Amino acid sequence: MKWLIGGILAFILLVTGVSFYLQPNDFIGCNTVPVAESGQCEAVDAIVVVSGGDTNARTDEGIRLVKNGWADAIIFAGAAQDKTGPSNAAAMQARAIAAGIPAATIFIEEESATTEENAVNTHTIFTKNDFSKVILVTSGYHQRRSALEFKKSNEAVTVLNHPLTQDKDWSFFWWATPRGWWLAGGEVAKIIAFYAQGATK
Repeated sequence: MKWLIGGILAFILLVTGVSFYLQPNDFIGCNTVPVAESGQCEAVDAIVVVSGGDTNARTDEGIRLVKNGWADAIIFAGAAQDKTGPSNAAAMQARAIAAGIPAATIFIEEESATTEENAVNTHTIFTKNDFSKVILVTSGYHQRRSALEFKKSNEAVTVLNHPLTQDKDWSFFWWATPRGWWLAGGEVAKIIAFYAQGATK
């Protein structure tokens, strides 16, 4: 019986630890709209949304943040998964325009095929537009690694985390499905590789 209880507690600790680690959130305690001169809860220069996984859900969350006043500009990053069609970024842009976001406030980066490339290739957009503080939006399981890559490639930019905690691939109950474990395990492995790569340079 003690072994069973110990196993259950270990499982709960593992799931809780992985959940908190993978999806850092800089807006816990903030309202749905920004508050001036409030530090973490104030408006920023731009929202950055990277494609992948449930791209539509990520896009919609970025749109929601813009409509709630968190930033005037939004950046969509991602190449086409299907090379015969438009880039993910272009599809995200079209979705945002259809939702009422002005085209002039949307920036797209269409070349990146990886998270590292998302971070590197958006650097030009940040620099040209003097964006010094942004909110990064992606799926919960992907938030930690995305933030690491963006902060590494954009040291002069403050990157704040806003994970999408529920989409078609991820939710509070991620641990109840094989796909949830595959996503979480894959991210942990890639984060370890990120740190290992830095240590070898």
